[in-house]
Amino acid sequence: MMTIHEVSKLAGVSVRTLHHYDAIGLLPPTALTESGYRLYDDTTLARLQSILLFRELEFPLKDIKRILDDPNFDQAAALADQIKLLELRQARLGRLITLARETLETGVTPMKFDAFDKAEQEKYTAEVKGKWGNTIAYQEYQQHEKGGSTGNPADLMRHFAKLGELKHLAPTAPEAQAAIRDLQQFITDHFYTCTPEILAGLGQMYVADDCFRKNIDMAGGEGTAAFVAQAIAAYCGK
Repeated sequence: MMTIHEVSKLAGVSVRTLHHYDAIGLLPPTALTESGYRLYDDTTLARLQSILLFRELEFPLKDIKRILDDPNFDQAAALADQIKLLELRQARLGRLITLARETLETGVTPMKFDAFDKAEQEKYTAEVKGKWGNTIAYQEYQQHEKGGSTGNPADLMRHFAKLGELKHLAPTAPEAQAAIRDLQQFITDHFYTCTPEILAGLGQMYVADDCFRKNIDMAGGEGTAAFVAQAIAAYCGK
């Protein structure tokens, strides 16, 4: 067993943060001493590691709790994703170090901006978020995939193209709201049950994730992703 101060030092997480994780039910201590001090065993530390993984991917704490409390959560698979993400970051840092050394040694700034490229890293991060953002939804998607009933990405892009044609309207306009309803139904029919909660999360991701935003804007014109996010927010706020 480890005390809260030992865990704080080991994991690089403040005691105040561990207190908060306990208060919201995300990381309760394994036991309490007679004096009321928190103690943590290896199982709880493993859960903390999973929490830090999802925090690294910028998951909200409430979503992390829901994921880790799911009986179907696969910790080994989550760790494999963490390793892949860290490897991508390591490769990018390696390119930046090489660029900096070349600049220092030659005294000339080489125009090699590809070293700053985070496209592959961001793409994988988005995939991991999609995979673990809703465990049940991801399992349902796998069933669609195995049965050959997943939607064609081109068909999905057509929904965004249609929304792009409506972005001159207010996000709350009946036509825009009907298009969002059609988008939600398409996702439900071909990928996973798109509940209002999931749809709201997708709307945020469409603008927060560069890969999604660029693809949606490519389908419907610049500003489409932002318009879709606003229309989804209005739709889910009804």
